[in-house]
Amino acid sequence: MVASSLDSTPDARQQKLIRASRVEHVPVFDDAGNQIGHIEDLSIDRITGQVIYAIMSFGGFLGIGKRYHPLPWDRLHYDRAMAGYIVNLDRAALRDAPHYGAEDLEVFDGHEQQSHSTTIYNYYGLFPPYL
Repeated sequence: MVASSLDSTPDARQQKLIRASRVEHVPVFDDAGNQIGHIEDLSIDRITGQVIYAIMSFGGFLGIGKRYHPLPWDRLHYDRAMAGYIVNLDRAALRDAPHYGAEDLEVFDGHEQQSHSTTIYNYYGLFPPYL
């Protein structure tokens, strides 16, 4: 089992609510149980407080070539036994998924946010919570 900041207290796995800071660096696994990345950040709707994306870090070596994938929050589910999130994607699907570099994340939620949302949700075949 992978230790994570989610498990820092004896009853942490039973808690329904969690602070965003405790989600950072939690591993993300594919359906087969292979770790494919980790949560780097969350994108939260400023008005509703709803988490829209988990920004998953994927690939790279020593920070070079690292890609950030905004995964629709609804695509992830927390697995207590794995102490991480499961997403029904594999590495091949992630290579083709919308992704951004570190510098792109600085403006990800800016004026092009609607365009990014359309691209992301079209790829995953989902309807965005808003546009």
